[in-house]
Amino acid sequence: MSDEEIIRLYFSRDEAAILASQERYGAYCRKTAANVLSSSEDIEECLNDTWLRAWNAIPPERPRVLRAWLARVTKNLAINLFKKQRAEKRGTGEFTAALDELTDMVSLSRDNVSEQLNREALTECIENFLRGESASARRYFIRRYFYTESIAEIAERFHAGESAVKVSLHRTRKALREVLEKEGFL
Repeated sequence: MSDEEIIRLYFSRDEAAILASQERYGAYCRKTAANVLSSSEDIEECLNDTWLRAWNAIPPERPRVLRAWLARVTKNLAINLFKKQRAEKRGTGEFTAALDELTDMVSLSRDNVSEQLNREALTECIENFLRGESASARRYFIRRYFYTESIAEIAERFHAGESAVKVSLHRTRKALREVLEKEGFL
């Protein structure tokens, strides 16, 4: 079933939309959640929340790319669950490692309107920065910090050495830091 057909099911409030989403993107969303969360129960909770969020958001929202939209929802839910658990105890796993690599970058709260504007400006700055990077550096960065894949997974995916991926990520973070400092985010 195509994305457009699935979205039509959501708009017609047909519960088959959830099943179609699970069939088409369940494994993808599971991998997205598993890159942040370590327990299978947490991953299942996150996936259930993803399908519920999709049901509640579509309509009125009409995702342009359903796969990316569901991945974003899953990732945000997984991060929220991770933060909640981390508040209770120090977390472990690939997400913690990726997060630790960026800890000295900007962190903003969600409650302040001026910080929301800063977040939007920061997002635009990072997007512009990444557009200027090489295709491989951009792919490594996105796989590491959006999909929270391990260095080994990225190296295998792109047929590169782990050290090459590490060096690329280090250089990209360093260059990003310089841009963020220049733009006043740090």
